[in-house]
Amino acid sequence: MLHTVNKSPTERNTLESCLKHLKKGCAVLLIEDGVYGALKGTVSTKLVEQALKHHPIYALYPDLEARGMQDRVIDGIKLVDYSGFVDLAVEYPSVQSWL
Repeated sequence: MLHTVNKSPTERNTLESCLKHLKKGCAVLLIEDGVYGALKGTVSTKLVEQALKHHPIYALYPDLEARGMQDRVIDGIKLVDYSGFVDLAVEYPSVQSWL
Protein backbone atom coordinates (compact mmCIF):
# COMPACT_ATOMS: atom_id res chain seq x y z
CA MET A 1 0.00 0.00 0.00
CA LEU A 2 1.15 3.51 -0.78
CA HIS A 3 0.36 6.02 1.96
CA THR A 4 0.19 9.70 1.00
CA VAL A 5 0.51 12.46 3.59
CA ASN A 6 -0.35 16.04 2.65
CA LYS A 7 -0.33 17.82 6.03
CA SER A 8 2.68 19.32 7.78
CA PRO A 9 3.78 17.44 10.90
CA THR A 10 3.71 20.78 12.73
CA GLU A 11 0.05 21.25 11.77
CA ARG A 12 -1.37 17.77 12.39
CA ASN A 13 -0.21 14.37 13.60
CA THR A 14 -1.08 12.58 10.34
CA LEU A 15 2.54 11.74 9.49
CA GLU A 16 3.12 10.24 12.92
CA SER A 17 -0.13 8.24 12.69
CA CYS A 18 0.71 7.07 9.19
CA LEU A 19 4.17 5.88 10.19
CA LYS A 20 2.76 3.97 13.17
CA HIS A 21 0.35 2.05 10.90
CA LEU A 22 2.83 1.01 8.21
CA LYS A 23 2.97 -2.69 7.44
CA LYS A 24 5.50 -4.72 5.52
CA GLY A 25 5.56 -3.70 1.87
CA CYS A 26 4.13 -0.23 2.46
CA ALA A 27 5.65 3.02 1.24
CA VAL A 28 5.00 6.68 2.06
CA LEU A 29 4.76 9.61 -0.33
CA LEU A 30 4.90 13.10 1.16
CA ILE A 31 3.02 15.69 -0.90
CA GLU A 32 1.84 19.31 -0.55
CA ASP A 33 2.60 20.49 3.03
CA GLY A 34 3.41 16.88 3.91
CA VAL A 35 6.88 17.50 2.44
CA TYR A 36 7.75 19.36 5.67
CA GLY A 37 8.03 15.84 7.12
CA ALA A 38 10.95 15.17 4.79
CA LEU A 39 13.18 17.84 6.31
CA LYS A 40 16.29 17.47 8.44
CA GLY A 41 16.30 19.08 11.87
CA THR A 42 12.59 19.02 12.63
CA VAL A 43 10.50 17.40 15.34
CA SER A 44 9.62 14.54 12.97
CA THR A 45 13.12 13.86 11.60
CA LYS A 46 13.98 11.04 14.00
CA LEU A 47 10.61 9.33 13.46
CA VAL A 48 11.03 9.49 9.68
CA GLU A 49 14.61 8.23 9.87
CA GLN A 50 13.40 5.23 11.90
CA ALA A 51 10.67 4.48 9.34
CA LEU A 52 13.21 4.69 6.52
CA LYS A 53 14.96 1.62 7.96
CA HIS A 54 11.93 -0.51 7.01
CA HIS A 55 9.94 1.40 4.38
CA PRO A 56 10.70 3.53 1.35
CA ILE A 57 9.70 7.16 1.79
CA TYR A 58 9.27 9.50 -1.15
CA ALA A 59 8.71 13.25 -1.36
CA LEU A 60 7.25 15.14 -4.29
CA TYR A 61 10.06 17.31 -5.59
CA PRO A 62 7.87 20.07 -7.12
CA ASP A 63 6.24 20.59 -3.68
CA LEU A 64 9.67 20.75 -2.00
CA GLU A 65 10.94 23.14 -4.64
CA ALA A 66 7.87 25.37 -4.35
CA ARG A 67 8.67 25.78 -0.64
CA GLY A 68 12.42 26.27 -1.26
CA MET A 69 13.31 23.21 0.82
CA GLN A 70 14.82 20.85 -1.75
CA ASP A 71 18.29 21.07 -0.14
CA ARG A 72 17.13 20.12 3.37
CA VAL A 73 15.80 16.62 2.74
CA ILE A 74 16.61 13.73 5.08
CA ASP A 75 19.13 11.32 3.57
CA GLY A 76 17.41 8.27 2.14
CA ILE A 77 14.16 9.95 1.12
CA LYS A 78 13.65 9.49 -2.60
CA LEU A 79 12.47 12.49 -4.58
CA VAL A 80 9.92 11.99 -7.34
CA ASP A 81 8.27 14.24 -9.89
CA TYR A 82 4.61 14.04 -10.96
CA SER A 83 5.40 11.18 -13.32
CA GLY A 84 7.04 9.35 -10.42
CA PHE A 85 3.92 9.96 -8.33
CA VAL A 86 1.85 8.24 -11.01
CA ASP A 87 4.34 5.39 -11.23
CA LEU A 88 4.07 4.82 -7.46
CA ALA A 89 0.26 4.85 -7.62
CA VAL A 90 0.45 2.17 -10.31
CA GLU A 91 3.15 0.14 -8.53
CA TYR A 92 1.26 -0.23 -5.26
CA PRO A 93 -2.08 -2.08 -5.32
CA SER A 94 -3.85 0.54 -3.17
CA VAL A 95 -3.40 4.11 -1.95
CA GLN A 96 -4.30 5.43 1.51
CA SER A 97 -4.52 9.21 1.82
CA TRP A 98 -3.88 10.62 5.28
CA LEU A 99 -5.77 13.89 5.64
